[in-house]
Amino acid sequence: MPPRRDDDKFIAVDDSDSDISVDDDADPGLSKNPKSKGKASDSRRKRDKGKGKAKDTQAYTWEASYTRSWETVQEDEAGSLQAAVDDWMARGRRRRLLAPSTAIRRTIIRHVVLLLDLSAAMMDRDMRPTRFDLMLQYSREFIAEWFDQNPLGQIGIVGMRAGIGERIGEMSGNPQEVLKHIADRHKLEPTGEPSLQNAIEMARSSMSHLPTHSSREIIIVFGSLTTCDPGNIHDTLDSCVKAKIRISVVALAAEMKICRSLCEKTGGQFGVALNEGHFHDLLFELIPPPAQQASLNRLGSAPNSRAPNSSADLMLMGFPTRLPDTAPPGLCVCHSEIKSEGFLCPRCLAKVCDVPTDCDVCGLMIVSSPHLARSYHHLFPVKAYDAVLTEDQISSNAPKVCHACSRPFPTQTATHTSEGLSPYGRYRCPDCQNDFCSECDVFVHEVVHCCPGCGK
Repeated sequence: MPPRRDDDKFIAVDDSDSDISVDDDADPGLSKNPKSKGKASDSRRKRDKGKGKAKDTQAYTWEASYTRSWETVQEDEAGSLQAAVDDWMARGRRRRLLAPSTAIRRTIIRHVVLLLDLSAAMMDRDMRPTRFDLMLQYSREFIAEWFDQNPLGQIGIVGMRAGIGERIGEMSGNPQEVLKHIADRHKLEPTGEPSLQNAIEMARSSMSHLPTHSSREIIIVFGSLTTCDPGNIHDTLDSCVKAKIRISVVALAAEMKICRSLCEKTGGQFGVALNEGHFHDLLFELIPPPAQQASLNRLGSAPNSRAPNSSADLMLMGFPTRLPDTAPPGLCVCHSEIKSEGFLCPRCLAKVCDVPTDCDVCGLMIVSSPHLARSYHHLFPVKAYDAVLTEDQISSNAPKVCHACSRPFPTQTATHTSEGLSPYGRYRCPDCQNDFCSECDVFVHEVVHCCPGCGK
């Protein structure tokens, strides 16, 4: 053995000193302790080995979605699983297109307050890596996608921790500013117990000055099973009903009666996340604007009461003039900084950095025409394409390529199809009767929002 160092001095250690051998002729009293120690260590090793086996048999929560997944796929004639995987993915994409495509009255100017649970319960590891980290990740993706589909809306962020409501970010229409508020993880470290009442009251007070033509929504991501409230939370619920605030809750632990009551009485949505994928789906279902007709019918407290039909109001908007980088520098009214590029308010000629926003000088709502066009598709969605299920629906002169991407349709017919999937890979527009592939079908309904064949 190498020499051992002790107080800057080397002490030689012989290898024979570390090995102890006991002869049969030695004193039995001396050999009793090593034997008993060996037996104890062997029994301890067996117990540890048994614990290790029991621990290995326990599956993690994030592995539950892959349990026995090989039973849900089938091989094709060549022994490949690619066709089954493609069919599995296409089925999920087609399921999102089964929503009604009729024109529904919706509110395109939305104001949302995102309530995040920052209590100690969010540090549980039943969702990988923790509930808190997964919530932050999905919240960033949600904010980016929400502003992409609702460019005229604004989002504010409120946290719930230590029994109080903490304002993390003010209401803003700039996605970069909203994402900056939840970028630093250490400032949002979970602690204490949440308080639904304090957080809802803070969100309600921040939306009390909003006009009537815009929607008021509260989205709660709740992972605790308790709430520490200073008063009666049902009084807060009644005040939200009177203020026409819609509350939606995505629970990560279990269903709570108060959470379901908040959603039912205000016309929101409630769901309990089963795993990471389900949590993502529940959160992203809140991105499209809610139907205004349904929300008005649910606000009445009496079952037979009917809410008054709100008439269409005219809104005053301004389309700004964009300044290039070569423009002379000027002071912006939003940040009080000298910048060259920006937008000029058409009423008071004040410079703002980004649109859409409200002018800080005259209060005019400043938007751009592309923002209005992107919000318009929620009011008149693209009709769902019809799946070509039989060969009789394909005429002799039908094109063999997709009308949008010009990619040829598959020559082999799929043997296992379900849930509205076309075995020929063709999806036909009911208006222009053009055939599209599955990828273009999803791309038209989720990104373009306009049929390339008929322009509707």
